[in-house]
Amino acid sequence: MDLNIPLYVFLFFALFIFFSSFFTVKQQTAAIIERFGKYQSIRHSGLQLKIPVVDKIAGKINLKIQQLDVIIETKTKENVFVKMKVSVQFKVIQDKVYEAFYKLEYPHDQITSYVFDVVRAEVPKLKLDDVFERKDDIAIAVKRELNEAMTTYGYDIINTLITDIDPDIQVKNAMNRINAADREKSAAEYEAEAGRIRIVAKAKAEAESKRLQGQGIADQRREIARGLVESVDVLNKVGINSQEASALIVVTQHYDTLQAIGADANSNLILLPNSPQAGSDMLNNMVASFTASNQVGEAMKRAKVSEKKSTPKPPIFPESHETEHGEV
Repeated sequence: MDLNIPLYVFLFFALFIFFSSFFTVKQQTAAIIERFGKYQSIRHSGLQLKIPVVDKIAGKINLKIQQLDVIIETKTKENVFVKMKVSVQFKVIQDKVYEAFYKLEYPHDQITSYVFDVVRAEVPKLKLDDVFERKDDIAIAVKRELNEAMTTYGYDIINTLITDIDPDIQVKNAMNRINAADREKSAAEYEAEAGRIRIVAKAKAEAESKRLQGQGIADQRREIARGLVESVDVLNKVGINSQEASALIVVTQHYDTLQAIGADANSNLILLPNSPQAGSDMLNNMVASFTASNQVGEAMKRAKVSEKKSTPKPPIFPESHETEHGEV
């Protein structure tokens, strides 16, 4: 039994050394092998072999695309402080794993420093509104600066994104008030324009209505006049003169109007006077006014003619003739 103990110990160490000679590397990962503290090789994904005790895995590097979020507080050209969130997407270049592992101890801190430097150099040149509008330009400037600096260390900057711009709370409230006032102004302008359009349309409609109404009244009166002429002609043919015919027509229209008013149960109209002589009196008044108007017109014409006859004519002087001895 005492002789078997060393054998077991030997087998144990042999198995330990055997199994420690093999190791695996995951996909999208690189392992750095050192021999007695000195760089030996880079191993990629799969089953790998190393010399036990002599070689060791110094570290592993992730080859996937990584993201680093950097929050920066800076000020704009108007001395307005804003907080910006810059997301940097980067990865280790597969051919430069050695540089990425040995040249930079804290790559995240290095990237953060460059982001701070570029953002605090670009944002103070812009006004707050321009920061929102030109955030892509700032992101491009950050990416360009990072690529120039980090490629040397084995890092490739895939993209930089400005994902958040957060001004001071008082500035945001002021911007919201300005935006609300501007929208209220636009709404008032649109409402005023709509009101103007309604007024113009209503005025045009009323004008068209009045025009059509006037045209209808004119057509109505024209037809009435034509009917009166025909009526007078018919009455003249049966021996009734024009004055009697006019009186008859006026009286007939008078009673037709009274009949129409009486037929309407909801009418509150009262026609005064409504005696049988009202039509005749109306006609007599019309004839008298026409006669008086004609007399006044004739008198004015005679007055103008007599005025022309009584006006003296200016004297007519003979034309002067020149002779050999002068004017005569």
